[in-house]
Amino acid sequence: MASDGQVVVKFGHILAKHCLDQRCSMELLRAAEHAHSISSQLGIVARVKAVTGESKASSELLMSNVQNLIRAIQHVLRAAEAACVKGLGQPSADPEEEEVAAFCLQWRENLSQHRAKEALNSNRDELGLRKTRGAKAEPTLMPLVQEQPPWIRNIPKHPNPRKGHSAMDRHL
Repeated sequence: MASDGQVVVKFGHILAKHCLDQRCSMELLRAAEHAHSISSQLGIVARVKAVTGESKASSELLMSNVQNLIRAIQHVLRAAEAACVKGLGQPSADPEEEEVAAFCLQWRENLSQHRAKEALNSNRDELGLRKTRGAKAEPTLMPLVQEQPPWIRNIPKHPNPRKGHSAMDRHL
């Protein structure tokens, strides 16, 4: 779980680098750094728990860190969505950056299609306001991340992968 958090952090850093809006870029970097801190903390707590054995306090601390990491990753994804909507610059020739850009472009197209369908088929009340009951929620990055997009497979699990481990060892 901690190493998966690092994958999302890497995604956030790449996206922040190409975000055209400075405020969105800074928010994304802050969210990514927060997720990085919690992910590192979770890794430490997990290693300590593995050595010290089972205790209620260590289990509670571990679960608390997992919940914090999930919230931090959700924050990174919301900031990434804002960055995608504001616009991204041209990625460099780096294949990793190209894949992140393609992933974000796919999500943005899904969002545009959803909004176009809603505009054409929206249910309005007597005041002309869109009814929220029964309306489909806008697409988010979360389901796409859960599907393990191609960019995840190419980002190393650790900055310097340990011998015998590959980038394919992780799951989100």
